[in-house]
Amino acid sequence: MLVIDDDRIIQLILKQALQEQGYEVILATNGLQGIEQADKHHPALIICDWQMDEMDGLEVCRKIKSEPTLSATFFILLTSRRAVEDRVEGLDTGADDFLSKPIDVNELKARVRSGLRLYQTNQELQRLAQDLQLQKQLLETELNEAADYVKSILPQPLSGLININSQFLPSSQLGGDCFDYYWLDDDHLVIYLLDVSGHGLAAALPSISIHNLLRSRSLPQADLYNPAQVLQDLNLFFQMDQQNCQYFTMWYGVFKRSSQQLTYASAGHPPALLLSPSTDSQLDIQKLATRSLPIGAFTEAKYYNAICNIQSGSKLYVFSDGVYEVEKSDGNMWSFDSFINLIAMCNQPCKERLSDILAAIKTTTGSQIFNDDCSLIEINFVLE
Repeated sequence: MLVIDDDRIIQLILKQALQEQGYEVILATNGLQGIEQADKHHPALIICDWQMDEMDGLEVCRKIKSEPTLSATFFILLTSRRAVEDRVEGLDTGADDFLSKPIDVNELKARVRSGLRLYQTNQELQRLAQDLQLQKQLLETELNEAADYVKSILPQPLSGLININSQFLPSSQLGGDCFDYYWLDDDHLVIYLLDVSGHGLAAALPSISIHNLLRSRSLPQADLYNPAQVLQDLNLFFQMDQQNCQYFTMWYGVFKRSSQQLTYASAGHPPALLLSPSTDSQLDIQKLATRSLPIGAFTEAKYYNAICNIQSGSKLYVFSDGVYEVEKSDGNMWSFDSFINLIAMCNQPCKERLSDILAAIKTTTGSQIFNDDCSLIEINFVLE
């Protein structure tokens, strides 16, 4: 610890009393020398006289506390002042405690012990805060790496008689969104999107597992051409009591090009939106969903297919709920119906880019951040 005092007798009294307690004591005879010694030794505790020539104890305290590497040092002002306003001034400057003159050795020892306990507690808290910050940085790095991996396994755009584009915006916490689309054969195109409950790696890993299972065509029993069978089989293998209480929603569809029919089934997932040209040059919007429970909720859950015809020039949008469950700038939640209206507006002439939809969501809601993963697939059926 460091003692700063221009009175040689006070220095010796403090040094002897503190050394008897086993403390290592460094002496300084004025404020400037005290600051130099503090910079050099970084003491846990400083006892500094208030009244000194050239630089008084308040100025020493102010400079010590303004230095980041010394700000946690416990600072005791040695003073004969007893007025409340003087103590307030000392505390406002940054002093942690006061020691009255004339010095009582027992009081000195008690205040030093108390100050060192507080210093050690603060040091432990700082180390804990640093450890937590490091863990936070490591976790953020892992989440960013996971988000990059999820992006890397997502499909590239498709072009031809059917054009497909997609957007994936992971939230800051990373969620469980994953999607895919590819040709099962020359006549059948599969499209699906799933959303695992929760956030972080615990949600991302199951979604990746399901993606790999479907991509490799390794689902044991289900016919990948049959959406309801796929959901039924997934429900058997991903029950939430065996998956850390996690479940997922899913929309799965198979388009048959030769018949221009889409067979689809959903499991607690938002309906896909089919936009078809109508005779009056307007858009006909259909919600494509089958009523069913999320996958993993109940082993007895049943899933069913539905079929619809696809006209040339139609567009199909498949998405996660993160695209419309957005908190607006006024604190209220945006609505699904508002999202449908925005989809219709963005499909007017000269507004066909998928990025326009996400930009319009941010503009409409006044929110630049999605609280959940945001996944959006646009399938454009040219067909002619």
